[in-house]
Amino acid sequence: MTTPAPSLPQLLIEAKRWFDEALRESMRAAGEEPVTAAQGAVFATLDDGGTTISELARRVGVTRQTAHQAVHGLIAIGLLEQVPDPASARSRLIRTTAEGARVHRRALATLEVLEDRLAVRIGQDAVTGLRAALTAPWGDPPLVDAP
Repeated sequence: MTTPAPSLPQLLIEAKRWFDEALRESMRAAGEEPVTAAQGAVFATLDDGGTTISELARRVGVTRQTAHQAVHGLIAIGLLEQVPDPASARSRLIRTTAEGARVHRRALATLEVLEDRLAVRIGQDAVTGLRAALTAPWGDPPLVDAP
């Protein structure tokens, strides 16, 4: 019996893991405080003016509790801060600190280098095609009836 080929979602997860691991280890080697993949995902979805924990959880696709833990881990290492939400006395916004902005710029530059390295390994045309496929509008997820 032959093993079925990995599904596209499995391949996408492995590709993301490749980037996450390379970014985490590259940042660690550069002397930056290590962050988890969940913390990185939260950090990457922040708005410039700040974002509520509930909105971060929705964007990342995790529970509010998971987002809260990730945010407070980043606050503890000085990359994020909580400030009052001017639109709601009951809410607080999460935003980057000056140090968080510096680390984020470094992470983005590192990701650019990683993408260049990937292009060397699999070819620039493959990377360009991958980017085009992932940024194309896919529409709403379909409801299918598989045999």
